[in-house]
Amino acid sequence: MYIPTFDDVKTARERIEPYVHKTPVLTSTFMNNLTGAELFFKCENFQKAGAFKVRGASNAVFGLSDEMAEKGVATHSSGNHALSLSYAAGRRGIPCHVVMPRTAPQAKKDAVIGYGGTITECEPSTSSREAVFAEVQAATGADFVHPYNDPRVIAGQATCSLELLEQTGGLDAVVAPIGGGGMISGTCLSLSNVAPETKIYAAEPKNADDAYRSFKAGHIIADDAPETVADGLKVPLKDLTWHFVSNHVTDIQTATEQEIIDAMKLIWQRMKIVMEPSSAVPLATIIKNREAFAGKRVGVIITGGNVDLDKLPWMKK
Repeated sequence: MYIPTFDDVKTARERIEPYVHKTPVLTSTFMNNLTGAELFFKCENFQKAGAFKVRGASNAVFGLSDEMAEKGVATHSSGNHALSLSYAAGRRGIPCHVVMPRTAPQAKKDAVIGYGGTITECEPSTSSREAVFAEVQAATGADFVHPYNDPRVIAGQATCSLELLEQTGGLDAVVAPIGGGGMISGTCLSLSNVAPETKIYAAEPKNADDAYRSFKAGHIIADDAPETVADGLKVPLKDLTWHFVSNHVTDIQTATEQEIIDAMKLIWQRMKIVMEPSSAVPLATIIKNREAFAGKRVGVIITGGNVDLDKLPWMKK
């Protein structure tokens, strides 16, 4: 298992610069008063392809040799990594094969197709996803870019928190969502090198709290098909992301479905930021655990904005 280094992050930053945005950091007096903390929202919902995952995907795609790139890239993903990899592959002019759960948001499927990706659907479970993917990769010979358990992807994601730190001039803590752990691992990789005193908190849905349980148990506990409104956070940790989580994360905090929806609605209303449910989990956990963050400068990573506007979670079914 190759563990990416800070040198890999610096290389990734140069490699992906032409293909990604340096996203803004927004603040809100209302949110500061609500939480008792000084919050800095890193808005990756304004990123190319609408999510932070374009950083890791671009690093993987543009790091391939010409010979490897000919057969294209392939992955399995519930959405944001799928469309980000399709975006990056399209920029390089190579094929992208994606296995997606049939229940993935239509907005994300449409984006994959729009960027030129080819979708093969699977059932909404980790086991089905991996089985169908094995067939697709065998048929295409494409390079597998794992959504998060890939050193190239983690090095790319690490550029986000590095930017955040530079834009804010230093933070006491950073809070980011956790599913498979790609963003958190990247955050750990950057901050442990440039700001080791900054605490790193992961935020997770209570309905899909396998990372929380893994953290408490000291080993990976994987759920196969959890149900949560935060569709980007349903996947389990893997060996590479577990390395970073177990060594560098201060704590993992959870939020209920209603707390996530309330936090999402609050950000839409108060900050006018369109973001998806997964991105609301950090604010939900900060509101719930005010004492851990009160009086501190806290970075909050809003991971993506690819929400299905026809199925907002507060709409009556």
